[in-house]
Amino acid sequence: MQVEITQDFINDIRNNISDANDRALSNLFDEMHHADIAEILEELNFEDALYIIKLLDTEKTSDILTELDEDTREKILQSLSSEEIAKEIDELQSDDAADIIGELPEEQKEEVISQIEDVEHAKDIVDLLRYDDDTAGGLMGKELIKVNENWTNLRCVREMRRQAENFDKVHTIYVVDDNEVLKGRLSLKSLLTTSTKTPVKEVYNQKVTSVKVDENDEEVAKIMQKYDLFVIPVVDEMNRLVGQITIDDVVDVIREEADKDYQMAAGITEDVEADDTILQLTKARLPWLVLGLFGGLGAAYIMGGFEEALEKHKILFFFTPLIAAMAGNVGVQSSAIIVQGLANNNLRGSLWNRLFKEVGLSLANGIILALLVLGYGFIQGFDMTVNYVIACSLVIVIIIAALIGTFVPIVLDKKGIDPALATGPFITTSNDIFGILIYFMIAKVMLGF
Repeated sequence: MQVEITQDFINDIRNNISDANDRALSNLFDEMHHADIAEILEELNFEDALYIIKLLDTEKTSDILTELDEDTREKILQSLSSEEIAKEIDELQSDDAADIIGELPEEQKEEVISQIEDVEHAKDIVDLLRYDDDTAGGLMGKELIKVNENWTNLRCVREMRRQAENFDKVHTIYVVDDNEVLKGRLSLKSLLTTSTKTPVKEVYNQKVTSVKVDENDEEVAKIMQKYDLFVIPVVDEMNRLVGQITIDDVVDVIREEADKDYQMAAGITEDVEADDTILQLTKARLPWLVLGLFGGLGAAYIMGGFEEALEKHKILFFFTPLIAAMAGNVGVQSSAIIVQGLANNNLRGSLWNRLFKEVGLSLANGIILALLVLGYGFIQGFDMTVNYVIACSLVIVIIIAALIGTFVPIVLDKKGIDPALATGPFITTSNDIFGILIYFMIAKVMLGF
């Protein structure tokens, strides 16, 4: 059941909690999706949210916990006993369970795992906790359906029924050999259209895309995007099937990476949220603000070296913001396109081709903008030499800024540094300084001071 979460709706829930009207609350949440309930809990204070969690059954609350904000989930878990947490974990798939247990203090992890009733489930969770969060092993779940290549179709169906009893969804049927080595995948059509005595090895599809257990999570996302996969098997160094990754886990990776890149492009060095403390937000924002401060001081220092020129041609001063702004804007545009290409793995061709393309593009844009500036200067009656200084500076600055915006992210990427760094204040500040310097150097040459 989909609900519209309004303020009146939240107030009704608060009133029911105050009146301890458990029946009304249970009826309300019974048919509601766990993601909607999680959104509601985020709107309530902690005590009310905890009241709802303890009211509902673990089958519902376990899914709710996976949808909650990390800070909210942490507070709720701190208020539950290890036994209560273990009951919640028992209802979750192995990947979600491992994520939640991974957030617990070290001493509590063992205590919770020891109280999980399903021993196999507990073993799967322990296995997943061995992998880093940003790898395929950290993303994968252990729940999957696999059949042996030597089985007949009839035995295959029996074994699949047994394996699928506790699964909510069956995405793919994997085929392995006696050593658990991944051989391929089996389609439902093949099972239905062949004899029950036919060996699986005669009908399965050997074409299967897999990833290694230590593959970076961003690379996993790129592979799944490239081949339009909604699930991908994970194998170890011996190509043995150890798990699978579903599209919902990859979507989370893409979203988190996009959030990180967006914040980095805005000059925020750490992963923060609006509700974080002032200290956390300050630590995330201050470094790039300091860089911007030094960049501004550098630009002021450069302008101070041309004080005599500014006294003779005061009009030059009024166009410094234009030059700096155009340099920064062009640099950010160019770097944004390159960073996007690197992220999507579709940046092809040689660097020289990229060089000529950027020079041509920036030259065309620069000439058009320069003509507009010349027109403005003519209307305002500026000295024509000054007009040409501004126009020429604008063209050259745009070309230089475009080249910096293009090659800085490529170099960062080759050095193993996140290229998104190049779309933020770093590229803007550097281009501002270069733009001002080029502007006054051209003015010195053309105006002869």
